Amino acid sequence: MTEIVENQAPSAPPGSRSYNDWARKDTLEDYSLRYAPKSFRRWTPYVVATTALGGIAYLADFAIGGSIAVAHGFSSALVAILAAAVVVFLTGIPISYYSAKYSIDMDLLTRGAGFGYLGSTLTSVVYASFTFIFFALEGSIMAQALELGLHIPLALGYVICSLVILPLVVHGMTALSRMQVWTQPVWLVLMVAPFVSIAVQEPGKFAEFTRFAGDSPTGSALGMLGVGAGAGVALSLIAQIGEQVDYLRFMPDKTPENSGRWWAAVLGAGPGWVVLGALKQIGGAFLAFYIAGSVGLGKADEPIRQYVHGFGTFAAPVALGLATFFVILSQIKINSTNAYSGSLSWSNFFSRLTHRHPGRVVYIFLNVGVALALMEGGVFGLLNTVLGFYSNVAIAWIGAVVADLVINKPLRLSPSYIEFKRAHLYHFNPVGFGSMLIASAVSIAAYFDAFGAYAKAFSPFIALFLALVLSPLLAVLTKGRYYIARADDLPEPLLGADGLPSAAVLTCTVCATGFERPDMAGCPFHRGAVCSLCCSLEKNCHDRCKTGTGTPGPVPLDMPVLRAGDGPAA
Repeated sequence: MTEIVENQAPSAPPGSRSYNDWARKDTLEDYSLRYAPKSFRRWTPYVVATTALGGIAYLADFAIGGSIAVAHGFSSALVAILAAAVVVFLTGIPISYYSAKYSIDMDLLTRGAGFGYLGSTLTSVVYASFTFIFFALEGSIMAQALELGLHIPLALGYVICSLVILPLVVHGMTALSRMQVWTQPVWLVLMVAPFVSIAVQEPGKFAEFTRFAGDSPTGSALGMLGVGAGAGVALSLIAQIGEQVDYLRFMPDKTPENSGRWWAAVLGAGPGWVVLGALKQIGGAFLAFYIAGSVGLGKADEPIRQYVHGFGTFAAPVALGLATFFVILSQIKINSTNAYSGSLSWSNFFSRLTHRHPGRVVYIFLNVGVALALMEGGVFGLLNTVLGFYSNVAIAWIGAVVADLVINKPLRLSPSYIEFKRAHLYHFNPVGFGSMLIASAVSIAAYFDAFGAYAKAFSPFIALFLALVLSPLLAVLTKGRYYIARADDLPEPLLGADGLPSAAVLTCTVCATGFERPDMAGCPFHRGAVCSLCCSLEKNCHDRCKTGTGTPGPVPLDMPVLRAGDGPAA
């Protein structure tokens, strides 16, 4: 655990704080609660983007697409998948840009985008829930492959699928970047091979697919209830953008020399993930149709069975072994990301509640443990129900963040920059936090039939609409006063001579460790500069910097000191 040594006198500044090896090592900790400094962001845009895209190798898309097609038929499934993809892509653009620009993860971005320091605690749980729900779904798919290919019982397979991920995730971006880059070409070839084979040998199957009815009461024809329900399931993946920006925060600063590559990486690996994601969902729907006659509709959405039959079209003698290898490879790639992102989110959550930080590594075990419990509880069998409900909360959160970035900031209803440090934030900002709560509550009520069948089917869209409307409305009503609690009073500028975030290293008064300027804040309690993590963990100051004699009062949104620190030019 974090060791804290403090003086007993309440008015005296505390003594030093030291962190254990897990929290001190950069390759283990990966700046889980901090700004990612220039000194650590050594990767090229290509490597960062490839690592981020490696995480979308998951096969849940095939299961989701298959389940939507089976439940609602071809036409409704296709429209639902495409509608959800458009929403996910558009909402992902501003989130990816701001995270890459300010080198912060989804939790820190949420703090400064209208939620406040403690207000974003709730979204940390929402995000952590996404990572362990999808870890459980992906692990279940991998366990199905182990059962079919190696005859390992499902219960034991769940345990194996959980344990195999741990060594990869412990070393964070350093290990994950190598693994994702080297395995990506093999995965891509195996993923498309069955479709190419079917197109060559049975091209008529694609035309037959357009008449696939599944279990839909409307057959293969378009039904609006089916579109809404299907899109709701697909929209549960909207929180995937958080996993993408967990990697995009390691992008190098955008400069005139790398601007083209920087934008290509941010857009391709940020919102661009959903292009491949939607194609995989449509592919899963097609393969479910293709194998339904052989395995029945009940098992047609299982990716392992889809790929056994797919590989069987050109490599029948080794189809089972090849499919098992492909599923295992895919699930290792994605569950490494799920476990990694979950550890970041739990770190943020518990550091704020307990004022302790034993290190990101500890929370890897927590996230994987929760996912294992869900697997053993049979979460895969409840795929549509779990994801349909979750999407209401996830899209309310993402919608509130996006509204602040694309509406409030251009209209100057909120600061132009992203402030994530506790020392400068109110505990709660009603703009984002309130928008999310109201939008979630109304959409969940709709999901449980409070407003009729159509409102239930389109409940995630209700959540998105309300979040986008309520955020600017609340910003106007509160006059933006709950964004910034106090001015940045450190004398060192946030920008370096190159106009980019300063790489000047300041020494934290508490932990005596050097951190770059964007991670530091002035602290009257400690009588010096403190790093953002020591600030988060301090429990004796009672936010003296914001509530005592040094409180400057409401801070104007166009405060020049902070506006100068916007980071790389847009």
